[in-house]
Amino acid sequence: MTGYDSLLRGSIAALLAAAVLAAPVHAGAADGSKPAKQLFGAAALPAMLAPQPVGFYAKGCLAGGVALPADGPTWQVMRPSRNRNWGHPDLVALVERLSRDAAASDGWPGLLVGDMAQPRGGPMITGHASHQVGLDADIWLTPMPARTLSRQEREEVSATSMLKKDSLYVDPKIWTQARANLLMRAASYPEVQRIFIHPGIKKMLCDTWKGDRSDMGKLRPYWGHHYHFHIRIKCPPGATGCTPQADIGRGDGCDKSLAWWFTDEPWKPAKPDAKPKPKPREVMLSDLPAACSAVLDARSPASAAAATVRAGGVAAPAAPGAAAAISAMALAPSAIPVPTPRPANP
Repeated sequence: MTGYDSLLRGSIAALLAAAVLAAPVHAGAADGSKPAKQLFGAAALPAMLAPQPVGFYAKGCLAGGVALPADGPTWQVMRPSRNRNWGHPDLVALVERLSRDAAASDGWPGLLVGDMAQPRGGPMITGHASHQVGLDADIWLTPMPARTLSRQEREEVSATSMLKKDSLYVDPKIWTQARANLLMRAASYPEVQRIFIHPGIKKMLCDTWKGDRSDMGKLRPYWGHHYHFHIRIKCPPGATGCTPQADIGRGDGCDKSLAWWFTDEPWKPAKPDAKPKPKPREVMLSDLPAACSAVLDARSPASAAAATVRAGGVAAPAAPGAAAAISAMALAPSAIPVPTPRPANP
């Protein structure tokens, strides 16, 4: 761990030691009659609890989340109106580290950061099935410009697709070595569990990467993901309430499993059923781990600034005190949901 990372982790620890006595209460949040996505989508501030990812990436919530600042020396947060620049402290530290390392060594000027998690994680009203426990982050494959984007630009600017028009293959006129460097840099971090990318991007890396390929297997082909990549980190050490994803196994993934994506099977329309399927039931709070009710009802900090780690690793001022721990709550194991065919947003 570098000195900067130690400083950042220490700053986050100090930030999460903020008192809850003077903080507002997120009262009445755990209303079991509303869909979970509405409850978590309405939470504008995090739960002042010990940092803990609760449940599985696509079925859980986040205690003790902190915000990635909107601007840093080597990153800018996109789509700020969504309020999804939150995560577990380990994720925030990793995004900052990747931005710094890529700018210093990979020819990548800085990250444009897309969705991470909501302040308390949980299901989202739009956009993702995962990103629920504060361990996922979307990074654009568009480099950060040499100026600070306005808020309007951050809401309206579109990311750049890496593909040829109407094709599964990367456009060599758009693709650059710096993009390859960025992806392989992200995969090299031991805390990264996997990275979702478009099959065409995976193929480009398989065909052209000349460096160390020992982490190539972490790059997993998936629907979508041709204008951004999706980093997923492992459950942090000691996070007993976090349900890990299955290991990726051995191999670089540049084999028959990749070739499958370039057949008709992954892309052909689903066959119509003789009988229309019933509309999927909304996910309710009762469907999530029991601790998520406590996460919703926990106190909030006085403001988002009080739960934001300042660029450079210096925490925003916080009153003295101790945060409540949610990790002591018993979390019954739950079935890990299996994606339905052709999901667009993991």
